[in-house]
Amino acid sequence: MAMANLQLEPEMPVTNDEYGDTMTINGGRLEAIQRGEQVDSYTHEILKNEEAVLDIANFNLWYGNDQALHNITMCVPHGKVTALIGPSGCGKSTLLRSVNRLNDLIDSVRIEGSMRLSGDDIYTTGVDVIELRKRMGMVFQKSNPFPMSIYENVIYSLRIDGERNRSLLDEVCERSLRGAALWDEVKDRLHSSALALSGGQQQRLCIARAIAAEPEVLLMDEPCSSLDPIATSKIEDLIEELKGSYTVLIVTHNMQQASRTSDYTAFMYLGQLIEYGATDEIFTNPALKETEDYVSGRFG
Repeated sequence: MAMANLQLEPEMPVTNDEYGDTMTINGGRLEAIQRGEQVDSYTHEILKNEEAVLDIANFNLWYGNDQALHNITMCVPHGKVTALIGPSGCGKSTLLRSVNRLNDLIDSVRIEGSMRLSGDDIYTTGVDVIELRKRMGMVFQKSNPFPMSIYENVIYSLRIDGERNRSLLDEVCERSLRGAALWDEVKDRLHSSALALSGGQQQRLCIARAIAAEPEVLLMDEPCSSLDPIATSKIEDLIEELKGSYTVLIVTHNMQQASRTSDYTAFMYLGQLIEYGATDEIFTNPALKETEDYVSGRFG
């Protein structure tokens, strides 16, 4: 994708009214971050007009003494696809896994700040984490179907909630597999092992399993990284189809994938949010030189 030529002078001030601060374009943000300094992020005005499913405010996370996320503030709009991009180790997956509290499984983790899912504080004292995770679907980097039939994989969340109505289970299975663009390929072998599916089919099965519970947000952690180009294309088409019905937050190392599939893109660097806006703006007319340098391949 051709990049717009940004004619920006060093130290040009830009006011970001959402945060009430003035930032400096071309002011060496990345170098400042490398020195351990906190920099201001730039959030585009268009996000003010969106209804947020997920609100993240001043969120910090440490692994022991090492800080992995620094003062992240962003919203994830309802019914849209939001991509997290940035170099390896920039905190994309850590942020994603913080949303459904998977990082709680690491003893040394501590957090500050807040995350709210549809207004409910994810990290407040007394939150039932199991119930919280039922409100989210999670698709991992490597497909992880359970060693059971295709049918039982899809309806797993209903089974553990005690649902026994066969007609309802059948309806959810078909609806979810259709939603994951997999029904026509597996409808005649629903009771065969899910492990016999191809890698791309297994990943779509995992998406079907995730959406069966009708989550408020679908989290995807580099869902295509282990797939071939054909399978990747099918997953990208599926993400496009899910848009509107589901809110999707996706981590991807593939900038072309982010540009093709997402409505909004957030660029992160060493645990800090640099710029967040509409995907077409981020990739063709970003506000910050650092963002332009990254999406044009000058580093990363």
